[in-house]
Amino acid sequence: MNLLRPTLLTLACLLASPAIADDLPSLGDSSSSIVSPEQEYQLGRAWLSMLRGQVSQLNDPQLKDFVESSVYRLAETSDLHDHRLVFILIRDPQINAFAAPGGIIGVNGGLFLYAQSEAEYAGVLAHELGHLTQRHFARGIEAQQKMQVPMMAAMLAGIIAAAAGAGDAGMATIMSTQAAAIQSQLRFSRQNEQEADRVGVVNLERAGYDPRAMPNMFERMARQYRYNKRPPEFLLTHPVTESRIADTRNRAEQFPQGGRVDTLRYQLMRARVQLTFEETPGIAGKRFRAMLDDDPTLDAARYGLALAQIKNGQLNEARTSLQTLLGKAPNDVSYNLAQIDLDITSNRLPDAQQRAQRLLKVYPDNYPLKQSRIDLLLKQNQAAEAQKALEELLKSRPNDPDVWYQVAETRGLSGDIIGLHQARAEYFALVADYDQAIEQLDFAKRRAINNFPLASRIDTRQKEMLEQQRMLKQLMR
Repeated sequence: MNLLRPTLLTLACLLASPAIADDLPSLGDSSSSIVSPEQEYQLGRAWLSMLRGQVSQLNDPQLKDFVESSVYRLAETSDLHDHRLVFILIRDPQINAFAAPGGIIGVNGGLFLYAQSEAEYAGVLAHELGHLTQRHFARGIEAQQKMQVPMMAAMLAGIIAAAAGAGDAGMATIMSTQAAAIQSQLRFSRQNEQEADRVGVVNLERAGYDPRAMPNMFERMARQYRYNKRPPEFLLTHPVTESRIADTRNRAEQFPQGGRVDTLRYQLMRARVQLTFEETPGIAGKRFRAMLDDDPTLDAARYGLALAQIKNGQLNEARTSLQTLLGKAPNDVSYNLAQIDLDITSNRLPDAQQRAQRLLKVYPDNYPLKQSRIDLLLKQNQAAEAQKALEELLKSRPNDPDVWYQVAETRGLSGDIIGLHQARAEYFALVADYDQAIEQLDFAKRRAINNFPLASRIDTRQKEMLEQQRMLKQLMR
């Protein structure tokens, strides 16, 4: 994958090789005078748009909602000052997660496959929040003393390359540098990892989780991948050593027993991800069935089986599976969304609509439910109503490219061609394809030539995008 210029990957490696003092600097030091939090924010958003345009993503509203809400809960109990977080879920079965400047949190689908409990999943993300809390990116630049803000782009290039699976190129570049520089880089990396572990363990306990989940997961990963020539990307960017595991465990054991380990909702999300990465729904169904044969009380396995049955066309069997689950929890969002999906597949659209409307009265702000209602309206050829619902959804998710993509399609179905081009422009800007974004606004301006106020607003937005494109090109030099 030709994600970023090779020169930027080289700079990313060189940036991580300063001479480091034994003691890590404390928060509130001079790093903010070199790279301000606002500069981190703007740079991070620019690079996120580039990453979005390069990797395949998980567009499942339920997964997105779970990751966003769970990380925000961790952020509330952390020492993170800037809660302007933004997320990207990458369609990759390898375990990986990363944090980038400006509050960017990336999660591979593989994290759900590997983290066997919510506490283990939360431990990984608490660690990543620790990197943001301690501003490791700005402090890395400060340690070099001579770096400027554009050089931070080089550091982030390496992070994004790793997140997109370009680890081979990154490792080759590292191996080409001087041995002393490599050793210094490793020292700095280990110090950052230890500090993020320490902050993460404390935050896990504050958030109500069992902090022992973090060393438990690290220990299992180290054991499983000990003899792999090519470990997963997470272990390349977060090397797990025996001393690190021991240090994390010692810190976790200082807290009393009794923290939360797992939830049903997390296991439901795991089932969704497991189904995503199975070769066929039939194979997934057999696996979930085997789990139920071993333990009929596993509601997450029954839920996964129901989803597999819907995908496999076994609609009567799916209805039976969901009846059992809904009998236990009639207002559970995931179960009801699965029933709505089943009703749509069975062409029972009025039943699906009635269920969606009832649940929205119970959970009026639930994003997956809102999205399900929009999908249902489109199935019923009610494009105008779907467009209204999407415009409302944009108020809470103005920077979600998935929403803008659907807004564009829905405006087109409603005959709003100017709005179609405007929405496409916003989508392309969010994935860093500014040439297409600017072209779409050109199309919109031509159609709005007789509407001066609208044409003026489109022109203003186009100038903003041209400036964003110019700034991005500067960072790429």
